[in-house]
Amino acid sequence: MALAMASLSLGLHMNSIPIFSSFFVPLSNGVLVKNSFGLGTKRFYVIPKERLLSSVTTFIPRALSSTALEDGSNSDTEIIPTPKVIIDQDSDPDATVVEITFGDRLGALLDTMNALKNLGLNVVKANVYLDSSGKHNKFAITKSDTGRKVEDPELLEAIRLTIINNLIQYHPESSSQLAMGTAFGALPPKQEIDVDIATHISIRDDGPNRSLLYVETADHPGLLVDLVKTITDINVAVESGEFDTEGLLAKAKFHVSYRGKALIKPLQQVLANSLRYYLRRPTTEEASF
Repeated sequence: MALAMASLSLGLHMNSIPIFSSFFVPLSNGVLVKNSFGLGTKRFYVIPKERLLSSVTTFIPRALSSTALEDGSNSDTEIIPTPKVIIDQDSDPDATVVEITFGDRLGALLDTMNALKNLGLNVVKANVYLDSSGKHNKFAITKSDTGRKVEDPELLEAIRLTIINNLIQYHPESSSQLAMGTAFGALPPKQEIDVDIATHISIRDDGPNRSLLYVETADHPGLLVDLVKTITDINVAVESGEFDTEGLLAKAKFHVSYRGKALIKPLQQVLANSLRYYLRRPTTEEASF
């Protein structure tokens, strides 16, 4: 079921998506790159950070007090749950599955689904379930022009940042829990993640024709796109995967291959070294915001 409402907009320059002016997705340098994620190979344009800096200042989050009233709590000492956003490319062959968890605070998520529709997407709310970690909201996303799952790394990152931006707008208390609170929110995180300590990379065979790459690192805007670009720059194909945002950390699992085969040990080492260099180099933070 598609919901036809409208509100939030993103300043992306893509073939099938119009350009908006109120909120720019901060990815990396303004260059054309060629990447593969999902089923095909796409060319996409990444917005330079100068355009981001001129527009982020217009973001005004909803007042914290109103959110506290909506949630039925105004305690300054209550424990704020860790926000989680999972983008899953593996579990459904026909759709991109998104799962959002933030304790029991998220409500119906109608505004978030509206914002995703403005990206040219069909959004169907699948289910809501509750466990010890909170209320899990899962829904399926397809491209409205093709009816197929999202494959473009830039559009996947736009989905992630749209959700996080809406989360911060309607739940300002989440800003201090998310790395993106520095860029979009009124309350930046109280702690900073040491990238050298937080970064973990592992690669193992996942059958004869592909390998499984796992990356855990400090989150920042544009991370998903830059990870895929770093991988494909050494001619390793990204077939599918899952990208999780958990508070200040990002955790990515990619199925990768080289010429239709699993990565041999020397290439695994090259890939791991390339990712570590990208994630730990001093210019990473500056280029991402």
